[in-house]
Amino acid sequence: MRRRLDAALLLDKPVGLSSNAALQAAKRLFRAEKAGHAGTLDPLASGLLLVLFGDATKFAGPQLDADKSYFATVRLGVTTATGDAEGEVVERRTVSVSTPQIEAALGKFRGSIWQIPPMYSALKLAGKPLYLLAREGKTVERRPRAIAIHELEQVSLRGDLLELRIRCSKGSYVRTLAEDIGKALGMGAHLAALRRTAAGGLSVEGATSLGALAEMTEEERDRRLLPLDALLGDLPRVDCGAEQEARLRNGRAIQIGQGLAGQCSLHGPGGLIGVGLADGAGMLRPVRLTAPRDTPTGATG
Repeated sequence: MRRRLDAALLLDKPVGLSSNAALQAAKRLFRAEKAGHAGTLDPLASGLLLVLFGDATKFAGPQLDADKSYFATVRLGVTTATGDAEGEVVERRTVSVSTPQIEAALGKFRGSIWQIPPMYSALKLAGKPLYLLAREGKTVERRPRAIAIHELEQVSLRGDLLELRIRCSKGSYVRTLAEDIGKALGMGAHLAALRRTAAGGLSVEGATSLGALAEMTEEERDRRLLPLDALLGDLPRVDCGAEQEARLRNGRAIQIGQGLAGQCSLHGPGGLIGVGLADGAGMLRPVRLTAPRDTPTGATG
């Protein structure tokens, strides 16, 4: 029997499973009525996948906008059609590179840069994903996008395998970054493996695998869930009284202290209300709110 859950789960997705397949498996294990996720991972990637149940799906935005951290393995000297290990090899070159050369190449990609999204991506042209066009052997022009590479550090170089630690903004393609680093080194490269280690303030260290969840009792699984507040921890907090909450739930703005501008998390006597937008002049309007309820989260019978 399905039940209403309003919570989030830190899932450690395995290699070989799509994000949607991992989501559906978690949804079945928790018997959740409604589920979604914040930030897709390719089947060849592993690591942190934030699964959202119930009202948590309303607050995917801050997590989608958050910086992401990765541990990436780049194979130097081998260029593939897709930019990752799944694609056909199109060129091989001899690998001869020093640590200073690698550092010089990495330095070109730190900070604010422009990146051209790959053809093998879910971006759409006239409603059709680019990867479908790529499979048909077609290439279309893609506009460069502004992204930010906040951290790009070499962890190790073992033969032709370069291991990197990366923290980047939303919209960044690590696969494209791997290819571009290979070009900067003059030998080509592709992304051999990728693991997402963090999203915003959430870390894979607190995540649980599907296998481990399957071995737990339902009570043990429920203890792995995060409250809705955990999704909004990076936003400024505004505490509201009962009357203010009522106004917000009726779609009306409330007055708060001046100085606060931008999105903030709203909390009432009964817990999280949702997300509001403050104008800096003392007014705050509701943006996305939890569904009002009189009973605790759990089975609906």
